[in-house]
Amino acid sequence: MAADAGPGMAEPTTVVITGAPAASAWPPRPTSTSGAGGWWPPCAHPRSAWTGCGRPPARADDPRLVAVRLDLADPEAISGAAGAILDVVGAPHGLVHNAGMAAVGAVEELPDDVLHLMFATNVVGPMLLTKSLLPAMRTASRGRIVAVSSEGGIRGMPAIGAYSATKGSLERWAESLSQEIAPFGLGVTVLVAGTFKTDILELTPTYADADGPYAGLHVALGRMEAPVQRFAASPDRFAPAVARALADTAPFVRRAVGLDARAMLPASRILPTRLFQRVVGVALGLPSPGALEDDDARLRRVHPRDDGQEHAPAARAEQGERPSHG
Repeated sequence: MAADAGPGMAEPTTVVITGAPAASAWPPRPTSTSGAGGWWPPCAHPRSAWTGCGRPPARADDPRLVAVRLDLADPEAISGAAGAILDVVGAPHGLVHNAGMAAVGAVEELPDDVLHLMFATNVVGPMLLTKSLLPAMRTASRGRIVAVSSEGGIRGMPAIGAYSATKGSLERWAESLSQEIAPFGLGVTVLVAGTFKTDILELTPTYADADGPYAGLHVALGRMEAPVQRFAASPDRFAPAVARALADTAPFVRRAVGLDARAMLPASRILPTRLFQRVVGVALGLPSPGALEDDDARLRRVHPRDDGQEHAPAARAEQGERPSHG
């Protein structure tokens, strides 16, 4: 719960942050730019049984932090969490959609239930939580909604098509939302996150079939795992970006966080899709177009896997929750 108003502030600044357990550096020190006198970060995860829920996600001795159990794949849980937040702090000053899930697998490899869960967690859940809190924020004529996206939301990436689709959907929704709520004094910021050293780098499940038709794709992506993890940024650098986003005043802002994201965002605007995909293919060592037309790989069957294994070769980190290979 937001307890300290800070110098010169009439009331605490309350911010709802989903996925807060991964934010080991949160909250950042209050500054004149963040206006952060206090923070209300509820815990959110795709499944409510996650052991991280139910306790303060960071700095357990900080009275500003309170955990709220939230399952983004359960509409009733979302409604209940929103009600608890409104009962205690009223209209929050900010809502940060940081929680999310990812999985590695080509379109043929990814199980249907994982696909549905990913969209529920990364897209539908944030939309429903926003819908529940928005009336109070609109009535108060204040509030900043921050959507944490990824480089996968800028351009579709191989082996993480579903993840890229969810982040692209989140961004398009955020753009639409900003135009709807701007007249009431509210705004939206999209943070395009690069690679950060969070536990999702290691915990993202993979459904890659090592003996299937896409084995070559996964081998190529696997070669990038070590370099990506070596150059991933510390999550300490992400928290200040969130604080800055909460202080934005323009109706809509899109900002890249991390060196790789800052390089990719302008590149995606300049390069046409065909050229961009060629650059990505060369950089990752992917099979070239038509390379497998006469290869035996085209005849292989995909063997579905019900349980994804961790330590995916193309893992990604949220907050930044970005696919490690782009």
